[in-house]
Amino acid sequence: MKRLGSWDPPSVPIRDWLPAYDRSTVGRDLLAAAVVTALTIPQALGYAAIAGVPVQVGLYAIPVALLAYAVLGSSPHVVVGPVSTVSVVSGSLVALQAGGDPELAVDLTIALAVVSGVILLAAGLLRLGWVAEFLSKPIISGFVFGLAVLIILGEVPTLLGVEGRYGNGVVRLIGIVEGLPGLDPTAALIGAVSLAVLFLGSRVSRSIPWGLLLVVTALLLSANLDLADQGIATVGDVPRGLPTPGLPGLPLADYAALIVGAAGLAMVGLAESLSAGRLFATQGGYRIDADQEFVATGAANIASGLFGGLGVAGSLSKTAAVVRSGGTSQVVGLLSAALTVAVLLAFAPLLSSLPRAVLAAIVVHAVWGLIDVDAIRRYAQIRRIDLVSALAALLGVLLLGTLNGLLLAVALSVLGLVYRSGRVEVEELGRIKGEKAAWGSLSRHPERLRIERLLILRLNGPLFWLNATTVEDRIIQHVDEAKDIEVLVLDLEATHQLDTTSADALANLLRRLEDRGVTLYLVRVMHDVRQILRRTGLTEQIGTDRMWRTISQGVRHARHSFGIEGWAPETGAEAEERVVLDLDDDRGLQRRVFWASQG
Repeated sequence: MKRLGSWDPPSVPIRDWLPAYDRSTVGRDLLAAAVVTALTIPQALGYAAIAGVPVQVGLYAIPVALLAYAVLGSSPHVVVGPVSTVSVVSGSLVALQAGGDPELAVDLTIALAVVSGVILLAAGLLRLGWVAEFLSKPIISGFVFGLAVLIILGEVPTLLGVEGRYGNGVVRLIGIVEGLPGLDPTAALIGAVSLAVLFLGSRVSRSIPWGLLLVVTALLLSANLDLADQGIATVGDVPRGLPTPGLPGLPLADYAALIVGAAGLAMVGLAESLSAGRLFATQGGYRIDADQEFVATGAANIASGLFGGLGVAGSLSKTAAVVRSGGTSQVVGLLSAALTVAVLLAFAPLLSSLPRAVLAAIVVHAVWGLIDVDAIRRYAQIRRIDLVSALAALLGVLLLGTLNGLLLAVALSVLGLVYRSGRVEVEELGRIKGEKAAWGSLSRHPERLRIERLLILRLNGPLFWLNATTVEDRIIQHVDEAKDIEVLVLDLEATHQLDTTSADALANLLRRLEDRGVTLYLVRVMHDVRQILRRTGLTEQIGTDRMWRTISQGVRHARHSFGIEGWAPETGAEAEERVVLDLDDDRGLQRRVFWASQG
């Protein structure tokens, strides 16, 4: 078993899946790789602009990030590369420090990618993937929903040929409304036709690569009709060639100053990566490894930065495109990396004539299916806290931005966890009629049997520092209300470990019970809890003969030790059952095994 915080050599999943690769699927994977490449390269240009750096910084990130994830990633479908969320966060962080210096902005962007990658890689190697569990399924669903809406709102101005605004969802929506009077009919027509081809085409046949056909057709029409000369926004100049690996010559202090921002960037990128990974893992019937995703995404960011690229993450839209195109494995990523290198070497300048409206339509189509209204409705039906978490993530992303929205959702999730953990109920148990050694709640079944002078209580949740004092007071309240109690049997099965505060609360409970003339028995005490009881001296104070493996064993010992004979007033069948119970008690005494001796 791996220990928390322990170090293990990183896994290399490609060594397992590549030798077992089904070569008969290479045609589908090549097609998916072509679609992804056609989508990734134009997107990278736009995301570089969002990040406030030259377009080549986005292009350089593609092949090395794809290669790194294909080697180390745990998902067969996730596509890693420049994404809108990371680009927005990166651009906002760099703008604060670059001071308008374009060269410094490039250096800071590259350094930010490397530092965030190091943080992710270290977290993965230390097996800290459990941190990702704070991103519950409702949070992921809400985050994805809000992110998809935010991406669409960001692409609508391009579809309409108007000037848009960067910012939260409200700012982007206001920008769209304000820009409507300046709508470009030609750009809007291109955008509408592109959307129609993608949405209607996918209904006609999902096996046809509509996105790739659209890109090729748009490039041909744009070149023949000179759309750029007619004022239609196009991708613009795309440089030819490959980057030279290396780090920007920034002082060490500048790298240190990026740590906090890089951690936020890593969190945002990881949220989108895990969103994509978990979403399509659920659809595909497989599981992803959170620790391995930390390692793979971290390595992809480091590789991107070393080759002069911006920060990357698993892409929702591009992963969706792989699945829709029939991609089966990370061979898609390897092929797409090779195709991207070929494009950068030979065909990069040809992309300059691609209308931005076509690119915007491809992005909208790719993320449209991620707006899952049914999931929100399901959370509303199942549990209110899940609905609140999903809506908090959704509205947080739209109103506060990607990073702040995610932090808000996680904070609410943690607060909800703490709140629920603190609300531990203490319930009285009674013997279930007709069943041997079975005990259950009396609050819902008052017909269950009580034992005179003996009280059995159970905690329905773990005892820890947050609820220790409250639980102690509630136990005393039960004892005082029961009256004439000589023995309290406390079931600690729900508590898997103790801390100093909760151990001290048990010690104080023991003193308060002794003041009332009540003896404490502990039953169903977990191994880790027993260790703490020994270290704090509570085992000696309570006594090993008052710590038992089961409720029935503890009750039998208490009854014989204190001469407790009678059950609560009973008649008929209850009296008959008492005889059976007493026989069980006699046999049980012959098997007295102290719980403490079992450790």
